Parts: sequence; structure tokens; C-alpha cells
Amino acid sequence: MFSTDIIYEVVIFSIGDTKAGTKMGKLQLKNPEDGTILNCVLWEEALNRMDSKLFRCGNLLRIVSGSFNEKFNNCLINSLELVKEAKMGLNETEREVYYRELTSYFDKIKNEKLRNFLENYFETNKEIIKTAPAAKLMHHNYIGGLLVHTVECLKFAELNMDAMDYKPNRDNIYAACILHDIGKIFEYTIDLETGLIDYDENFRQEWLTHSQYGFSICMTNGFKEVAKMIAAHHGRAEWGAIIDLNERDLEPELYLIHLIDNMSAKFGKINTALLEKD
Repeated sequence: MFSTDIIYEVVIFSIGDTKAGTKMGKLQLKNPEDGTILNCVLWEEALNRMDSKLFRCGNLLRIVSGSFNEKFNNCLINSLELVKEAKMGLNETEREVYYRELTSYFDKIKNEKLRNFLENYFETNKEIIKTAPAAKLMHHNYIGGLLVHTVECLKFAELNMDAMDYKPNRDNIYAACILHDIGKIFEYTIDLETGLIDYDENFRQEWLTHSQYGFSICMTNGFKEVAKMIAAHHGRAEWGAIIDLNERDLEPELYLIHLIDNMSAKFGKINTALLEKD
């Protein structure tokens, strides 16, 4: 059920096609009071009456008019009211600060070939890297989210490497942090006017995942150790890893990158609603 008195938080929104050829919106709303999820449907007529900015992740909304469908356990939405608009992500100045912090790690890489590759790749893709999200839903899903996630991973990596008796190849660790999610700049699209994130269908036609993309560009350019860390950073095959960390006799670096990535994903700023509290 739903209540017009509750202020809900937008979790995820997508638009698809019905069998009749019309558009249908699917909206997930979270009740902040108890954390329950309300699955909602919006028919094309309702979508046409509403501003797409309403559906930005993190927005706070009130259901003005709707009906609950017991059979499908969802709510058919007719009208919504925006209570509080979520921040879309990093502004231009914030993105520049994070970009400079990320690229400052290039100077810490001693391998000239690897350093030059990173410098050239980032210069070529600078603008899209600055705005890309790190996910559609799971973590850092906002404008500039990939920058924040990558910088967090680099900081976690540096702290861990400084504290360990085991001394990994720092060049490769830095590069794996920087490149493990780089395929996401092509995997996702983000509307800079609304903050809405979707999958890029062209990417999906050419690549399986962002991990495969990162692995491939590293292998192509001769950075096999970095490629292997990227292949394992999701940890388990069922989570999208190319190398499953349950395998035996794997290098310690593979576990390190997975754990660093996981820490940032779990404890970093998950969406724009949390980003706004800074």
C-alpha cells in the first residue's frame, strides 16, 4: 500500500515499451521511515504530464494521486509532487578538483610506458571522465561519481600499501585503481540536465561489461598484471568477475583491488541524497 502523507525517496527510475507500443515508466520509491520499497508504474499519459527531473535518484516526492494494485503489488501513479530536489552530483568546480586529484597520482607511477598511457587516455577522454557516474544504482550514481569512487580507491590503496609488510608493485596498484571501472564512461549515459542515468545500448552491443573493456585495453597495451587485477575486482564470477577469487594460488594484489573497490562502493557516498549532506 501507499500513503499520500509519506514523503518517499526516489531509488531508481526507467522507461520501457509496453506490448501496445506505448511508453511505461517504472519507479522505485523508498519509505525513509522503515526502508520499505514501493514499486510504481506510470503510463505514458502520466509521464507526458510530468517533468523528467522529478525522477532523479535521491529526490523526495509525495504521491498526490495513485491506486494500489494488489495483484501486482505495485502502485499506479497519476500525479506526484516534488518535495525536495536532490543534487545531481558534483558541480563543474568540484569535478575539476577531483580530476586534478586523480591525475596527480600519475606522477607517482614510475613506469614511463604506463604513465604515458594513462596521461594520453585521460587527456583524450577528459570531459566524459569528469561527468561519468560509477553506477546506475549501486554506488556513486551521480554526475562525477566515477571520479569520487576512483579517488577513494586510490586513497584506500595508498593507506593499505603503506601499512603492509608485503610490498606490491605500486605502479600496477595505482593503475588498477584508476582503470578498473574506466569502461563505465561508455557503459552508462547520464543526462546533465536531469541527472538520470541509463545504459548505453551501443556499448552493450560491443562489450559484455566494463570489466571486460578495462581488461582488454590493458592487455592490448601490454599491462598484463593490471589487466588481471581488473578481471578480478568484482571478486566472484556471479558478481561479474572474469577471475573468481575463489580460485587457488592467486596473487595478493587481486584481493587488494577487490577489497578496496568494495570498501568504496559500500562506504562511499551512495547517491545524490547523501552527497547533499556535505
